[in-house]
Amino acid sequence: MKLHVFKTLWGHQGSLEQAIQDCHQKGFNGIEGPAPLTTSERRDFKTRLAEARLDYIAEICTAGSYVPDRQASVAEHLDSLGRQAEAALECQPRFLTVIAGCDAWGLGQSVDFFGEAIARGERLGVAISFETHRSRSLFNPWATRDVLRQLPKLQLTCDFSHWCVVCERLIDSEPEVLALCAERAFHVHARVGYDQGPQVAHPAAPEYAPALAAHERWWSQIWVSQQARGFSASTLTPEFGPDGYLHTLPYTGSPVADVGEINAWMAAREKQRFAEFLQRLPTERIGIGGQR
Repeated sequence: MKLHVFKTLWGHQGSLEQAIQDCHQKGFNGIEGPAPLTTSERRDFKTRLAEARLDYIAEICTAGSYVPDRQASVAEHLDSLGRQAEAALECQPRFLTVIAGCDAWGLGQSVDFFGEAIARGERLGVAISFETHRSRSLFNPWATRDVLRQLPKLQLTCDFSHWCVVCERLIDSEPEVLALCAERAFHVHARVGYDQGPQVAHPAAPEYAPALAAHERWWSQIWVSQQARGFSASTLTPEFGPDGYLHTLPYTGSPVADVGEINAWMAAREKQRFAEFLQRLPTERIGIGGQR
């Protein structure tokens, strides 16, 4: 099993060419982000990534941006997913990672949405992985557990940083849910949250060592499950970003750290940890199963 690490376009202020250069210079295997808006832009995007030998994960938010339209129905979320998925497929993504649903829905609405969303992905011939994200249906451990129990095919993009701030604690308190999520984990967003926020100021800072260690325990649990399920590759996107996540100084709004540097640091660290993880596995178990 290999680890493929992706550069997020969230917070990237430069051009696509600069993002590609960052990938080559900092060891990213590809790019994760929304597909460009127009057909011509998507065609150019696909061509340039192919020329750069970089992979692509398409990010989709249904019925709104990261926070959904509160009044949007299940049908409207599904229509939003369908339109964006068809556009994203023009860029030939490895898979779709989708921020979906609404935290105000009941369990029945969420199950109806995800069940049909999974079916649509199957009809389109593309894997869909749904993110554990605040303001969305999978906004806390227990709502996610209840949805997963009813939908055995549902796959997760695990961003546990959201749950830390929603629950106001590190979620080692929920070992059964973490185990279930590991069994369904398809992709990882490697951001470190803590009890008062979804993003620590810098994951290398000693004051955040307990939060970093907790997240890395959870990610390692995912790697163990993926290896046992026969994944030939695990994907991970360091996703520290701006938009209120990045700590800033009062009055000036000056950032306390550089997001690009943080994500590059996290990528290098997790690649090293993954190499150590593989060394600890029995040799005969490495690389089993087909491509995923």
